[in-house]
Amino acid sequence: MSVALVTLWTDVKKRLEAAGVEMPVFDARLLVEVGANVSRMDIVTDPRRMLTDDQVAAVDALTRRREAREPVAHIVGRRHFWTLDLAVTRDVLIPRPETELLVESAMHALPVDEPSRVLDLGVGSGAILLAVLTERRHAIGVGIDASGDALAIAQLNADALKLSDRVDLRVGNWGGGVDGGFDLVVSNPPYIASKDIATLQPEVAQFEPRLALDGGADGLDAYRIIVADLPRLLTPGGAFALEVGLGQADAVRALADAAGLSTGEPKRDLAGIPRVVNGRRAA
Repeated sequence: MSVALVTLWTDVKKRLEAAGVEMPVFDARLLVEVGANVSRMDIVTDPRRMLTDDQVAAVDALTRRREAREPVAHIVGRRHFWTLDLAVTRDVLIPRPETELLVESAMHALPVDEPSRVLDLGVGSGAILLAVLTERRHAIGVGIDASGDALAIAQLNADALKLSDRVDLRVGNWGGGVDGGFDLVVSNPPYIASKDIATLQPEVAQFEPRLALDGGADGLDAYRIIVADLPRLLTPGGAFALEVGLGQADAVRALADAAGLSTGEPKRDLAGIPRVVNGRRAA
């Protein structure tokens, strides 16, 4: 039996609400758009359009996955970040809005019209590094990740954005084996304490790569490695920006101080949480 577009969207929204999905209205729209192959404009301007049985079945299949709390970004295979539309899979951490603060920090740290070198440790999907290179056309970047599967997604995104000639993606363990001379080092490392991962939302705990989440017993394992290496990796006067979790900013700033680096006031997200620790190597 044929179903109207608005009726299907309403049904999907109700199913997601019942499943405890955080943003049922937004997710329902995305699932209908992808499953029924319609646009957002179609939903707004032609809500009474009748859909075929195949379209309804396709939307139902996607909705079942979301009801099981699979992230909508994995289901549709895309995520918007900064000004970019990025491919994402279960091999990479889904880019979050608060991570855009790292990109903002990079904008302040890098000159607009001068060459610069950027290092992204734990590059994942490439979201941070590619956003920076999009904004700074004279910059080149190196992205390091322990996961070859993650690097394949980063390369896919770099190719799609026509940035491959400015990006060098490598398998590695943080900065180990990487020569210095970077004007900026950015990272969104794993910062969830191991014991807390099971308490996270199912979308995160069950579907996102543990490698990108698990920060060790206190969540700070990666920062200890990264910060200790920053004086070697950065040029004199070079900048760094690190995303941190709730309550971690002071500890990460203390690590930076111990390494002889200066730090500024952390950048806060919309909830007022200190989210990015930034600073510089002495000139």
